[in-house]
Amino acid sequence: MFTGIIKDIGMVQSVCKQEGEDLRLRIQTSLDLSGSEIGASIACAGCCLTVIEKAGNSFDVEVSAESISKTTIGEWEVGAKINLEPALKMGDDLGGHIVSGHVDGLGSCVEVKPEGDSHRLKFELPQELAGFIAPKGSITLDGISLTVNEVEGNVFGVNIIPHTWEMTTLGGIKEGQQVHIEIDMLARYVARLLEVQRYG
Repeated sequence: MFTGIIKDIGMVQSVCKQEGEDLRLRIQTSLDLSGSEIGASIACAGCCLTVIEKAGNSFDVEVSAESISKTTIGEWEVGAKINLEPALKMGDDLGGHIVSGHVDGLGSCVEVKPEGDSHRLKFELPQELAGFIAPKGSITLDGISLTVNEVEGNVFGVNIIPHTWEMTTLGGIKEGQQVHIEIDMLARYVARLLEVQRYG
């Protein structure tokens, strides 16, 4: 489990094709990896991946063809910057919201607009996810826990404060760029409960 609070912006050091369509990535980070055992989880742009090797200030992960088909990871190249968050440990503060690290779909940035010292961003998401998004609800974009400002159809807006703009990859986002979307876990369970009540 994660909180959606980014701890570092890592950089892809190498991308190696494995058997089939799988990939092995080496990611450079300023995170303290001493407490991350082999087999530990790190959210990479919001996608929960397993550490299979550590080397100095870098770690390796393997990405399955299934994950590649549902994410932007297949497009990552050497030098790409990605948001990183290690999995929660017992006693860690919950500063964001509970995030699973499972990507529900891809959203596309349709507007980047400065607003005072902040930035207003708008994203279009798949129609099947639109019902899970609500004003003042939570959403995770590329691993970042954010509050939804407004929703219109399958487009929603978020306000990015200067700290988040500077400390995450959102500071370099462009219109048309795709991001990983994870809907709020509570919204998922409420939708499932309503479905069960309606259809049995």
